[in-house]
Amino acid sequence: MKAAMALTAALWAAPAVAGWEPTKPVEIVVAAGAGGASDQMARMMQAAIQKNNLMKQPIVVSLKGGASGAEALMYMKSGEGDPNKVLIAYSLIYMLPLSAKIPFNWRELTPVSVIALDQFVLWDNSAGPKTVKEFVEAAKAASAPFKMGGTGSKREDHVLTVFLEQKTGAKFSYLPYKSGGEAATQLVGNRKVTDTQSWADIPTCKEEGVDVQYLMLRAMFLPGKVTPEQQAFYVELFHKVTQTTEYKVYMEKQALKPIFLTGKDMVQFLEEDDAQNKSLMTEAGFVAK
Repeated sequence: MKAAMALTAALWAAPAVAGWEPTKPVEIVVAAGAGGASDQMARMMQAAIQKNNLMKQPIVVSLKGGASGAEALMYMKSGEGDPNKVLIAYSLIYMLPLSAKIPFNWRELTPVSVIALDQFVLWDNSAGPKTVKEFVEAAKAASAPFKMGGTGSKREDHVLTVFLEQKTGAKFSYLPYKSGGEAATQLVGNRKVTDTQSWADIPTCKEEGVDVQYLMLRAMFLPGKVTPEQQAFYVELFHKVTQTTEYKVYMEKQALKPIFLTGKDMVQFLEEDDAQNKSLMTEAGFVAK
């Protein structure tokens, strides 16, 4: 379900920062399994940093998708003061504490930057329906609920599936997978962007008459209680990443919206995004009692 939500992106020009820099390898922590969007983005950033010599120390990708991503969140929370761990975050930081009641709040971490907004795509096996309208009609006519695969339970994909049910009256059997890569493999389809079709050619659900919209942040966080100099180093680092060819190619291929927010703009965005996700989770009935 590709979102059609407008957002003004404030591009922040990072000043030159002299002083602190890492003296040992830096870990990009991924709160998901191998092959998913977060893993892919982390490895793109790893390649961009190393290829363009943006940092003296090596950078490694650490997958901590256990307990639906809670492993990564608690790992970051327990790393107070450690500037060598960076979390690549998404809406999990809002949703998981609500659905699983884990003792975590994104405000316990140090915000660095929002680096992209992620759009969602409803896609089907190549032998199946080709439009949202056809998909909904087929789901309604089916003798058993359509299977809808997605990443995790009571998360973005699951919430959007519930909304699709509410908006259309169709019924789905949601199947949670460990990552987007696993969900895509299970789909075993060939419906994809081709040499003659760009992401812009795919209509949004709203354009096809189904009012389902959502954009998900991709943001970088340090553990809590790091120094302002350490925070500033990573603000500049990830600003440089957004200027690389690797980042620009990845944004285009993955249909992501480039953005760079930091400081007060980032915190304001997070507060508003947190409130929106809480509202969506409550409406879907996924907030733990």
